[in-house]
Amino acid sequence: MQAVFIVLNKTECLEEMLEEFSRNRFFGATILESRGMIREIQENSDISFLLSFRSLLNPNHKESKTIFMVVSDDQIPVVSRIVNDVTGGLDQPDTGILFTVPVGYTEGLPDTHD
Repeated sequence: MQAVFIVLNKTECLEEMLEEFSRNRFFGATILESRGMIREIQENSDISFLLSFRSLLNPNHKESKTIFMVVSDDQIPVVSRIVNDVTGGLDQPDTGILFTVPVGYTEGLPDTHD
């Protein structure tokens, strides 16, 4: 089992991503409002030239969505495909990141995948 974390900067893709997760029988994801460290520094301290330059590149990006869910190891490629298809690719600037963390124990998770 793996905990999949998706930090989605391209938040306009959230609804379509969740629809695709549902179509592929991924349920039980949790979605949190989040914001990156650079944005927090920019708004709450004296900023350097380099930090202010980043905001010039994408002034509208303020918040992110962090999505996490627990899936089996063999489902990771499917999750990755969905995320990359919907966002246009996580290799694109300011799109987001995806990573997994091994899960050693769970309770309360229904077996929704055969």
